[in-house]
Amino acid sequence: MTWNNILLENDGPVAILTINRPKQLNALNEETLLELDQAVDQLGNDSAVRVVIITGAGDKAFVAGADIAFMQKLAPLEAKEFSRLGQKVFSKIENLSKPVIAAVNGFALGGGCELAMACDIRIASENAKLGQPEVSLGLIAGFGGTQRLSRLVNPGLAKELLFTADAYDAATAQRIGLVNHLVPAGELLDFCKKMAGRIASRGPLALQMTKEAVNGGLGMDLEKAFTYEADLFGLAFATKDRDEGIAAFLEKRKADFTGK
Repeated sequence: MTWNNILLENDGPVAILTINRPKQLNALNEETLLELDQAVDQLGNDSAVRVVIITGAGDKAFVAGADIAFMQKLAPLEAKEFSRLGQKVFSKIENLSKPVIAAVNGFALGGGCELAMACDIRIASENAKLGQPEVSLGLIAGFGGTQRLSRLVNPGLAKELLFTADAYDAATAQRIGLVNHLVPAGELLDFCKKMAGRIASRGPLALQMTKEAVNGGLGMDLEKAFTYEADLFGLAFATKDRDEGIAAFLEKRKADFTGK
């Protein structure tokens, strides 16, 4: 499938999904979100893909935000539906059965920051800037930013970023825990591909269950989360990947996981 605003390519078991609107700094309009939704469904159904990298075209922006020109025309009910669409697509990314890495190249503001936060791991180039500038437009974050940010960093820092509309440089974003790693701009995609390759070599079902355990457990009290983890731990023992992984360890060889 081909789209107008995104590109999707496979590099072995790693898929690279690129928001491709460089003239608009990869800003998200309705069409782009709908295409992203389709691409995520395709990735979820592709058993050959084990890890996904999301990035933006060019070196200026990951995603500069939601498309302001598009939003200017929205009536209140249309704006609510646009918000719900963004939340739906980003939640689909967050709950995708494969690990997702955000390669944050340049501006990740508003909807771009929210897209990055929906990914499992965020790697930023040294020139990246992240923030939620919506209040400077008389708006609020609408693609999950008010909720995910306070779960990634402490609520006080989240409110500071949301209230001031300041854009944080990559070093500050790393310091507060908003991004995992900071790398030179020219090395960003290679760094992400190497990490994705390491992840892709692990048991795919174990990765899926680990992601489910982390994401699901965040919404539970600790004892329920422990029970959920134990259920998934037991389920892993019913897989052929578990047999292969343990056999490979004992035989001192590389495991050949099949996702079964």
